[in-house]
Amino acid sequence: MARIALLSDALINKIAAGEVVERPASVVKELVENSIDAGSRTVRVSLEKGGLGRITISDDGHGMGREDARLCLERHATSKLRQLDDLFTINTKGFRGEALPAIASVSRFTLHTAEPGAEVGTRVVVEGGSEPVVEEAPPRVGTVITVEDLFYNTPARRKFMRRESTELQHAEEAVVRLALAHPDVSFFVEHAGQQLFTSPASPGDARERIAAALGPGVHPHLVPVEERRLGVTVTGHIASPEYTLPNARGIYTFVNRRYIRDRGLNSAIQRAFQEFLAAGRQPVVVLFIDMDPRAVDVNVHPQKLEVRFSDSKGVCDTVNAAIIRALRAAPWLGGKDGPAFEQPRQAAHYAMAVERFLTRAQEATWGAPLPLPGTQDAPGPGSSSGFDASSPGFAPPGPGSAFSPAQPLPPGRSLAFGQALPQLNEAPPPGYFGALRPMGVLGERFQVCEGPGGTLVVLDAHAALERARLMSFQKALEQEKPPVPTLFGATVELPVSVAKALVEGREALARLGLEVEPFGGTTVALKAVPPSLVGADARGLLEALARALPPPGSALDATSLAEALRVLACHAARHAEGQLSDGKLRALLGELDAADFHPSCIHGTVVVLEVPLLELERRALRPPGPKI
Repeated sequence: MARIALLSDALINKIAAGEVVERPASVVKELVENSIDAGSRTVRVSLEKGGLGRITISDDGHGMGREDARLCLERHATSKLRQLDDLFTINTKGFRGEALPAIASVSRFTLHTAEPGAEVGTRVVVEGGSEPVVEEAPPRVGTVITVEDLFYNTPARRKFMRRESTELQHAEEAVVRLALAHPDVSFFVEHAGQQLFTSPASPGDARERIAAALGPGVHPHLVPVEERRLGVTVTGHIASPEYTLPNARGIYTFVNRRYIRDRGLNSAIQRAFQEFLAAGRQPVVVLFIDMDPRAVDVNVHPQKLEVRFSDSKGVCDTVNAAIIRALRAAPWLGGKDGPAFEQPRQAAHYAMAVERFLTRAQEATWGAPLPLPGTQDAPGPGSSSGFDASSPGFAPPGPGSAFSPAQPLPPGRSLAFGQALPQLNEAPPPGYFGALRPMGVLGERFQVCEGPGGTLVVLDAHAALERARLMSFQKALEQEKPPVPTLFGATVELPVSVAKALVEGREALARLGLEVEPFGGTTVALKAVPPSLVGADARGLLEALARALPPPGSALDATSLAEALRVLACHAARHAEGQLSDGKLRALLGELDAADFHPSCIHGTVVVLEVPLLELERRALRPPGPKI
């Protein structure tokens, strides 16, 4: 008896479904791609239960006749390939003819379509991969496909699906990717009757589609990109370094209008931005790479999310050069006149260089001259800046000591006159901040003060305000008395995922003193905020809170809300910086003396630099060096 047997068509389709149909988002992607290939100008997506309950895709494409409607549910039946050579010149989204039979094998599938001008349409019904039922139906424009109870007959696959909100987010992202690639097509997405994504066609201005997909806040920061090299054309937009994200979800790369994920391309993009972004931040990029279809293989991944280039290095170099060219010509580097890298660094570049200089100054050997700014202070590839001043119990040794500033003060050793602790961001001496005498402001942010014994102390006003605000927010939360809300009416249009996270986290927001309500579509109404946040940037605050809120169902205590408290403190500090008068500064210094420095803040370093009197006198008495 033979041990090897041919698999049935039903089983083959279910196996194929495991590769092509990973989750509801895969169904949305495949069906919307078919609509685009059919020449649709409007695509509507309707979802229930995150797509697991029902997915309906309707379009106004050219539709199908009765015979094509029946054949499209056969494996490897497609209108997009005819011969082997066609496989090397693919310009359509789909080409394998696997998606529809695979989807129909794991769902209750209905297709309703008609050819243009037909008097009778066609309806095809498939129940979990069974024999299709083909019947006449009323004529219509284009095609409507309904997929219900996805994975109902494959419970092993269904149990691995995530929460409804997670699956919905993936489905929305699938539409966003296609919408970015086709600004000439209108897209509409709804869930349970609520409109989530609405983007009419905008072929004349790609920035409108990018703003609709990624949020209106990105629109004023978009910069065009264009580069042509050896048959490769790169176009699109990047956001200026002023607009960044904490993750790489804002990087969208398309090859011949097909969204792909490629490590080489992502690396080329990040290398181009490395001198312009602070550590931990990622750029927003929407790039379209157009090339000869014969120079790229799109048939290397079941879901067509990866490709193989015949000249991968050439493509990555073109992408890198396109972004660098756009960054060099952008206004934040002083315009197009003259070599870009010979111009003075501004904004984040200048700030990072100053921070590196201050770090080296504080970490210099005790009694040695402060280092002069040099080439090591200039931002370079892969450079990073910043230092952690949160280590407790450290102090500088006295004159003539062999100890370095990174060593703890020996037991029983007391500080000499004029010396002070350079590491004051964990446990400052009692009354330290209240004893400071403000003398002026440096760089519109840093407070220069005179400390005990003539010590020069530089404070980060933002970090100081943030620490004080964090204490007040934490105290209110621990007492189970949220700050008294102040009326602050504002409506904000947000990305779908952000609006949904805020609506789901309304209980947590209420514990923090904010009142948020849905206002239709992706718009939310911010009805109340704590007094210290009145007038703050509502959009920036809500977007940051959406990322910081604990998952639904979490205990709403100081631990789960710690990140959200830090966000509130940072935004409250940012709003108050420009209002820091002399009287408010002295009040702030008093608050710092009563503050707990152990909980972490987003910007935790309050004391940026401290130079004792003895060190200043030593510098004044040092004989001048040779003249240069």
